[in-house]
Amino acid sequence: MLRAEPADGRRTARLEHADRGARGTRVPARRRHRLPVEPAHRRSRPRRRRRTRRRAVTRLRPRTAVLATLVLLAVLVVAVVLGAADLGWQRVLGEIWAQLTGGMSPLSEREAAIVWQLRVPRVLLAALVGAALAVAGATFQGVFRNPLADPYLLGSSAGAGMAATLVVVLAPAATGWVQPAAFAGALGGVWLSWLLGRSAGSGTATLLLAGVAVGAFLAAVQTFAQQLNTETIRQVYTWMLGGFAVSGWHEVLTALPYIALAALVLCVVARPLDVLALGDAEATSLGMRPGLIRAVVLAAASLATAAAVSVSGLIGFVGIVVPHLVRLLAGGAHRVLLPLSLAGGAVFLVVADQVARTVLPGELPLGVVTAFTGAPFFVAVLRSSRGKAT
Repeated sequence: MLRAEPADGRRTARLEHADRGARGTRVPARRRHRLPVEPAHRRSRPRRRRRTRRRAVTRLRPRTAVLATLVLLAVLVVAVVLGAADLGWQRVLGEIWAQLTGGMSPLSEREAAIVWQLRVPRVLLAALVGAALAVAGATFQGVFRNPLADPYLLGSSAGAGMAATLVVVLAPAATGWVQPAAFAGALGGVWLSWLLGRSAGSGTATLLLAGVAVGAFLAAVQTFAQQLNTETIRQVYTWMLGGFAVSGWHEVLTALPYIALAALVLCVVARPLDVLALGDAEATSLGMRPGLIRAVVLAAASLATAAAVSVSGLIGFVGIVVPHLVRLLAGGAHRVLLPLSLAGGAVFLVVADQVARTVLPGELPLGVVTAFTGAPFFVAVLRSSRGKAT
């Protein structure tokens, strides 16, 4: 018990007693009700934090696929309707509807030839090339785990440029051999990079360095060939800047089988690509063969790139811009990224080609238009990836 003390002493004793109770000393029953008691529902259930992250999208949703398809179809129709020759959008749509239903066409024979022999093949070729470059760029970025990787990383562009230059310099009259030579040169550059990379090691970093070395060597050979005949420099640079000078369906039918086969293979192996992102050890523990998967993926992406380069020349930035835009909108899972990159690349290059052939009285090189669009985006990606590289 507390002894009676003066007023100030009594107050000091009470404070000492309260302090001992706060430290764990037994508190009298008459004062227990004064201590704050936490409710039972708060003691039994821990607090749940509100989720702020969005769930990762790992599969392509039907609604997203339908929306991407509708956007692509709308862009294709608009690109066919618009052109240097003003045919009237109602009449062009009437011509398309007449061909689909077998009705009467509102266009003359010459105007119908402009639509079906010039505009439609060019628009479809631009869509094929854009889809091929975009899906190849997304694949290379996934395999090398580098956001700045593009389809020309393993020497395909240098090989195609060297082969096309040799044909122009050595056989100027054989213009029909430029496309087959560019196709073979692109595949040959990738093959040399693969052989050199495998001979030096088995990692992706070694393969990347091999691609840089092979590209530099083939570019040097191309420059030497140009110096042998300086009169062909303008023709070579016109091809290298990219574009679609089509007058029929030959280019479309030439590139379609290779691009379709490559796109099918890449979409099938999209799930193993997601597993490879976790590392080779994790993929091996799941029963996969990382080396074989990587070889198949790079071969399919290189095939698509070679087919695109052979019919369009060198068009840059498509394989960087489109995959990053798709990642921002739909996530980075390859089962979502690769199909949407196909549609996004087609839309991007069709719009760029439309700008190239209509913004000025004379047609702009397509590579210039994509560079104007892609260079600022490339700088933004470079700045955002700073500090993430290991």
